[in-house]
Amino acid sequence: MQFQQLAYFVAVADARHFTRAAEAVHVSQPSLSQQIGALEKELGAALFSRARGNITLTDAGEALLPLARRILADADTARHEVLELAQLRRGRVRLGATPSLCTGLLPEVLRAFHDLHPGVRLLIEEGGSHDLVRELARGALDLALVVLPLPTPSPALTTVELFQEDLVVVSSARSPAPRSPVRIADLAGRPMVMFRHGYDLRDLTLAACRAAGFEPEFTVEGGEMDAVLGFVRAGLGIGVVPQMVASSAGHELRVTPLARPGLRRTIALAHRSDVAPPRAARVLQEVLLSRHPGRP
Repeated sequence: MQFQQLAYFVAVADARHFTRAAEAVHVSQPSLSQQIGALEKELGAALFSRARGNITLTDAGEALLPLARRILADADTARHEVLELAQLRRGRVRLGATPSLCTGLLPEVLRAFHDLHPGVRLLIEEGGSHDLVRELARGALDLALVVLPLPTPSPALTTVELFQEDLVVVSSARSPAPRSPVRIADLAGRPMVMFRHGYDLRDLTLAACRAAGFEPEFTVEGGEMDAVLGFVRAGLGIGVVPQMVASSAGHELRVTPLARPGLRRTIALAHRSDVAPPRAARVLQEVLLSRHPGRP
């Protein structure tokens, strides 16, 4: 089994068309078909069903696809690791983070890293913890900043707890001020702006409201961090957001703390347990560990 064969297999699986796949990987269609045939012969199973011109994956193909993606991703990481050996003058780091951390934590951290190693490319992917864990597992990310506990705990991941952060209530400066501090029970009956499904802050807020015995009322739901802050500024409702985001959100928002015990989230740095992060990623990890707001 060769890397080239796996790359051709993934290209056909993505395109569901042999000619378009051949164009994508810059080979002739007969050469691609020959390599796919050799791979199928080696594995002893057909990978594609070619009924009436429709290309679909067989059961064997479905089983191979995620493994092939991971093998190719790991090989790509290995190539970049070798390129980094010249004192980190080049290379890359693929870092995932939740949108609130991209806004509040990462700018200064990435600035510090870039000042030390300007030749290293920083590739940032925003997403919820669930999506980032999946991207780590398939080898598409080197590191990810996630919220603990993970939605689906995985023994294949190593996590290092960085810090805990309070959540606060934000409201429009033009609307009546809520009592301070705000109890979770005070949110009952108050119009709220809520994040999209799969967003860590949505799950945390909903769980707290339900533990207090009520279902929150949403005026708008489905946004990312910037959208939610914008809706709150417009007076569409209150929101529950991280302290570091609220602190930099500007004068148009009023920030009110939550009454004790309040709500807190735990931020951790995660990477795959079975593959050591590339050298540049390890250095970024050291920068994060040295500059985070303070471990609990």
